[in-house]
Amino acid sequence: MVYREELIGKLMITQKRARNGLRQSLEELPGSLIRHVAEPNMGREGLIKLWFGEPDVPTPQFIKDAAVSALDQDQVFYAKNRGVPALREVIAEYATKLHGANIDIGRITVSGSGMNAIMMISEALMSAGDNMVVVGPVWPNCKETVRIMDAEPRQVALKLGDDGRWSLDIEKLFAACDERTQAVFINSPGNPTGWVMPREEQQAVLVECRKRGIWLISDEVYIRLAYESDLPLGRAPSFLDIADPEDRVIVINSFSKSWSMTGWRLGWITHPMDTGQGFEKLVEYNIANPTTFVQYAGVTAIEQGEPFIAQTLNRYRQNRDIVVQRLSAMRRVKLSHPEGAFYAFFAVDGMSDSVAFAQKLIDEVGVGLAPGLAFSQDGEGWMRLCFAADTQTVSAAMDRLQSILG
Repeated sequence: MVYREELIGKLMITQKRARNGLRQSLEELPGSLIRHVAEPNMGREGLIKLWFGEPDVPTPQFIKDAAVSALDQDQVFYAKNRGVPALREVIAEYATKLHGANIDIGRITVSGSGMNAIMMISEALMSAGDNMVVVGPVWPNCKETVRIMDAEPRQVALKLGDDGRWSLDIEKLFAACDERTQAVFINSPGNPTGWVMPREEQQAVLVECRKRGIWLISDEVYIRLAYESDLPLGRAPSFLDIADPEDRVIVINSFSKSWSMTGWRLGWITHPMDTGQGFEKLVEYNIANPTTFVQYAGVTAIEQGEPFIAQTLNRYRQNRDIVVQRLSAMRRVKLSHPEGAFYAFFAVDGMSDSVAFAQKLIDEVGVGLAPGLAFSQDGEGWMRLCFAADTQTVSAAMDRLQSILG
């Protein structure tokens, strides 16, 4: 009875309208604190901009050439909702090779970005009054899609050990679940922490989700950016390595990070076979289909992109080592050890307002970073630095930060 009353109350809240006629819950969504810091300062001369999570190099020429070729071949019309067959086939083959497990094409749906994938997953799973348990600190958009559905995101924070490495308390994770929990959301390698979830923790979470009938959503857009991996192709562990095809597991991936294609807006979802028709409908009602000629560029990215990914990983590893060495020596800094992705996440002694401190860094030393508060209250007091830049720029940023953090 209590649950029913809570649900009715929640539904009544969702019926409220803001003064402009939009849903009140939409009006209450926070804006991006990263953009709050970045956009007013984008035109500053001489500023080192390490606030956004994207590579600094343009998309490789062979991928751009594939897009031009697709345009020349008039691949500009509507395509199948779940993606052009050529791309879905290549993704299935790539995933099968990457994970050592057969990934059927029927489990692949192409999305118009990783973000579009996250939104569609919330639309598929969350109703008003439900909740999703999210491991954080984390990129905020995954939680806000839950709020858009008038559901509740519940964050469980990672714990930082004395060795500077993050760990997840699995008992705490599932203690946050109840009868209204529809899904657990995990991002590994993690943004902003650089945390890579170990295989044994993945197995424990998968077993418990199976037992409870809870969906497991794994955001693996940084899977190819793991610096201490003994797995093939230098990748991080994936739930696709251990999950059965029928498990309630949905994995998100994207072309943005590994192939330097952030502006192309192309990603994909790997899901159970019997959910394909549902995601097909969601693609139709969100975007009709991903951009047709861009999908053919995605085919070429996967088929020819391995040398580029290997080169990129080596460059980021070098940058990570520079950043870790330099920041660790700064007296005001408490640094977490990034095992994957391309971020340094660090706490600053005496700093309690990360948004104001981000502006201070811009004004006083000319370095643009993302405030930790952007990644939830658990991130307050921390800053995120994206080291997906050329080594000279990263070193210059360290020199400037030394003057205020050293």
